[in-house]
Amino acid sequence: MPTDTRPTKRSGTKEKILKVSTTLFSQLGYKGTSVRKIASEVGIRESAIYNHYKNKEEIFLEVAKGIFSSPFSLSSDEIKELATKGKPFLQKFALQHKMLTFDKMNENMFRLLMIELMQNRELRVQFQAEFHEKNIKVLSEGLFIMMQNSLVRSGDPMMVSYEFLSTLFYIRLQITLMHFDDLSTNSLSTHFEKHVDFFWESIKV
Repeated sequence: MPTDTRPTKRSGTKEKILKVSTTLFSQLGYKGTSVRKIASEVGIRESAIYNHYKNKEEIFLEVAKGIFSSPFSLSSDEIKELATKGKPFLQKFALQHKMLTFDKMNENMFRLLMIELMQNRELRVQFQAEFHEKNIKVLSEGLFIMMQNSLVRSGDPMMVSYEFLSTLFYIRLQITLMHFDDLSTNSLSTHFEKHVDFFWESIKV
């Protein structure tokens, strides 16, 4: 847990609240994390938390947004440039999902969010917007460029994106579930790359 409770500038307090909250949520779960605990770890009074967030749920949703957001943080121009190379676009996309999957804190939060999704409507809305829609948008944009450049067969780029993303999500979920039961995931460590190879062979011209 964070131990550095030195005062921070007001402009950085919100960022520190999120950083500390991510750690606490991943370690203690939603119910086990209180606003008082967050404030204590940040090094501020509990009342000061409410200058930035109205309650614990709002903090949790903000943390979740960071976990759900597409890891593919490239500009449209960068996506266009990479997509014209074809397979490397898919490889980079899959690699970033793999890195998140095997990041311990991210995995703990992902596990927690899967549980809370069934109980929190706002979180479900956020999941659709931050994970599903943004990832599909990025993939669709890249695949459309590939189709225009005759690198892959023509079709509905959105449906092709669904096919590519769904397997990545399943691999991530499978690894998370296996880690939860302390099972080895060595056999799955190359599944992201294998998925890209298999998928590319099925769509390339």
